[in-house]
Amino acid sequence: MDVYTGFAEVYDTFMDNVPYEEWADRLEKLLEEYGINDGLVLDLGCGTGNMTESLAKRGYDMIGADGAPEMLEIAARKRKESGHDILYLSQDMREFELYGTVRAVISVCDCINYVLDAEELLSVFRLVNNYLDPGGIFLFDFNTRYKYEHILGSHTFAETREECSFIWDNYYDAGEQVNEYELTLFIREEGQEELYRRYQEVHYQKGYTLEEIKELIGASGMEFVGAYDGYTQKPAGTNSERILVMAKERGKTL
Repeated sequence: MDVYTGFAEVYDTFMDNVPYEEWADRLEKLLEEYGINDGLVLDLGCGTGNMTESLAKRGYDMIGADGAPEMLEIAARKRKESGHDILYLSQDMREFELYGTVRAVISVCDCINYVLDAEELLSVFRLVNNYLDPGGIFLFDFNTRYKYEHILGSHTFAETREECSFIWDNYYDAGEQVNEYELTLFIREEGQEELYRRYQEVHYQKGYTLEEIKELIGASGMEFVGAYDGYTQKPAGTNSERILVMAKERGKTL
């Protein structure tokens, strides 16, 4: 099944607990440490454009790339409302193309985990390195195996809102290190008080370790700079559920 089709419509509703502005503050601070206060920045896997808009508001010239047209449609609506000059590209992150280099690439909300094959993730990292300015910065987060094994596991989650609800059946295959979650969505039809349409999607994410990520960064030609426990200033640890990684361009391999 395709992902982020029916879910795209209600993505922002169920993601309203994500502190995008706080995350953007942290990303901005890390970029400023390397003298990146403005200029072109790519949001890889931009989704509905929440982080893209947040960084555009901070003065960066934003490009957003995502493989889900339904998500980009919503991002385009936000661009129209904000008036920010954001370029959106409908591209799979595993084979994205830019017209030139950028000062930084960011990727949030565990987009990296959707790349299930390590060789394909290496290709993503090599592309990032190729499109970074000399000394450019790559900031991305990923869900850890600890989160998949101990937090999500084989559990069912559900949430009900006035206009929509979902049932999330989660399964984690420890042998393959692949997390599967089946989403059943009920979305109220526009203009209908009691009519809801049912959607189903299946999502897969790969559980990488920080060591694996470091190896892939090195193999891509980039330099690993640091890893943090989520969007805090604390170093990543064994119980980190989300890790924010910083890497730096140090030469081209393509």
